[in-house]
Order: sequence, then C-alpha cells, then structure tokens
Amino acid sequence: MTEGHEPLATIFRRLIANYGPITIQHFMGESNARYYSQRDPLGASGDFITAPEISQMFGELIGLWLTDMWVNAGRTTPVHYVELGPGRGTLARDALRAAKRYGLEPTVHFVESSTALKDLQLTTVPQAHWHADLSTVPPYGPVLIVGNEFLDALPIRQLVRTAQGWRERMVACEEDRFVAIAGDKPMEAAVPETLREAPEGTLIEVSPAAAAVVYEIAGRLVDQGGAALLIDYGHDHPRTGSTLQALREHRKVEPFAMPGEADLTAHVDFAALAAVVQARGATWLGTTTQGQFLRQLGIESRADNLTQFAPEHRDAIHAAMERLIGEGQMGALFKVMGIAAPNWPGGAGF
Repeated sequence: MTEGHEPLATIFRRLIANYGPITIQHFMGESNARYYSQRDPLGASGDFITAPEISQMFGELIGLWLTDMWVNAGRTTPVHYVELGPGRGTLARDALRAAKRYGLEPTVHFVESSTALKDLQLTTVPQAHWHADLSTVPPYGPVLIVGNEFLDALPIRQLVRTAQGWRERMVACEEDRFVAIAGDKPMEAAVPETLREAPEGTLIEVSPAAAAVVYEIAGRLVDQGGAALLIDYGHDHPRTGSTLQALREHRKVEPFAMPGEADLTAHVDFAALAAVVQARGATWLGTTTQGQFLRQLGIESRADNLTQFAPEHRDAIHAAMERLIGEGQMGALFKVMGIAAPNWPGGAGF
C-alpha cells in the first residue's frame, strides 16, 4: 500500500457505518481505482497475466487485422491507434511493429489512469500520447481501437430477485467483514422485461460503465471511420448468476476480502454490448471466441514460422499458442468482438 494512503477497507467500514450499505458498483469502482493506481499487476510477480505477455503473436495478429481493415477502407490519414488500458504497452508494441510492415504508422493514443503503468508504457512505446478517457483523443481521422482485458475491470451492478421483488445487491459490514446483501429499494425498472418474473434468487449483472465506453467507441467510429476490437472473458448470450471475482498473486480470493489490494473483475456481457453498438449506428462485425479468431488470422502458421526462425524455442512457442487458443485455456472463455464504421469493410476472423 502506498505511504499516506488510508486502507480502503477502513474507508468503506466508516462509510457503511455512517450511511449504510454501498452498492457493488461503488465497491468495485473504488477498489479497482485504488488497485490500478499504484502497481504493475501483470506478470509472474503480479496478480495475473494477459495474452500479449504470453506471446508476441497475439499483438502481431491484432496489428495485422487493424492494418487489413485500414488498407481495405482506403488508407485514410491521419489515422490513430487507440488502446484502452494498454498494460505494459506490449500489445501496442507488437501490433505497431506488424502494422508498419504494411505501411500503417498511426499516431498512438493510450487511455490509462495508472501512473505505475504509464511509466512502463513510456519505455515500451515512447511515442504514445496519454489520455484519461476517450474524450481527448483527436476527433478527426479514422480510429483503430483495441481494448484487451479492459471491460472486465469496469464496475458492475448486481440485481437479485427476492421475495419482495427485484433489489440491488449491496455491500454491508458484519463483524468487520464485508458481505453482500439485498438492498431495500425496488429495482424492477432496471431489469429487462423478459426476466422480471424470474424465480426468486435469480441474479443478473449489468455494467453501465462498459455500455458507456462501447457507446462512445461506436460513436467515434460512426463520426470518424475506423474499427475496434474488444477482447475479454465473458459470454455472447444473456446469462444469469454472479461472475464477480478477485485475483491476488494468480489465485482467486474472496471478492470482498481485500478492497484495493486485489483485481476485481466480472464477465463481460457481449450480447448487451453488441446491442449498444447497433443502437449507435456502427457495424457489429460479430463476437467469436479468441481461439477461433486467432486461428482464422493464421496463428498456427505464424507459430510454425517462428519455430523455423528459432527452433530452440519450439516447445515454448507452441505452448504459448496453445495457451492462447486452447479450448481449456483462453481459447473458449475469451471472446473477441469486432466493430466497424458503417462504411468500412467487414473484418477477417468473424
């Protein structure tokens, strides 16, 4: 914990004691803001590992997908590469290297709030421009937007059907422990009509924050041209049940146990986000599994080429590929959603 910072758990206990239970959305939003502001959470010494850190092939193929979209749309300049939550900058570095081979050299924009990660990104991609959110990214020229494991960390709301009707799940404090309880305000208006009569105990998750980000991305594509890839673990059909989880040192921990000290995430509802894209007037190219997407883009051929170039790393290269596309690894759980401007071409992999 950073010196001078009061533990977030202490702040939450005081808040709950004075004003009553807080929403899961509040708990998750504040926890992740604190968590990401002061650490590099990635890699073996961190709390989790992401696809770009597993293999350069991941970023290269994304760079080639974006380049293909840009070339087929007429090579308009100026063009901007925009990454949401770019981690250490690894994905951007690999994607931009691959894109440059085919003439795409965009200006680079990172949407990042973590000071610790900005320092790492500056070393990896020194030409980048940093933004607190999408609003300050240039409003002219096509945008090529990537968000890898960005949406899953945005705060969610949980709604549960109780004997009294639909209520929002809240976080209360019992004997110094944070626990989830049902709130006391009716929430029927926030529940889709098809689910309003669901059985008692049914729980649904919604992410107004994720919907707002995707709405803004789609609006940028409509106004400026461009394409976007959003990659995350989640589901492409509506589902019920809690997916809230916390990761600390590569292990799952109780979600409410250590606010601000563990990475809180929830599965992304890609079905809901596809509806947001279409309502905004952008083209939803489709949502597919990461394994299927990377296979369609030729990851197996790329792995073979890398093996020929560095035969001593053959086992490591193929193990990394399997981790990215294997059904029991990231291949099925992670989804890829493609979005494009209305007048842009369809994309490979969907």
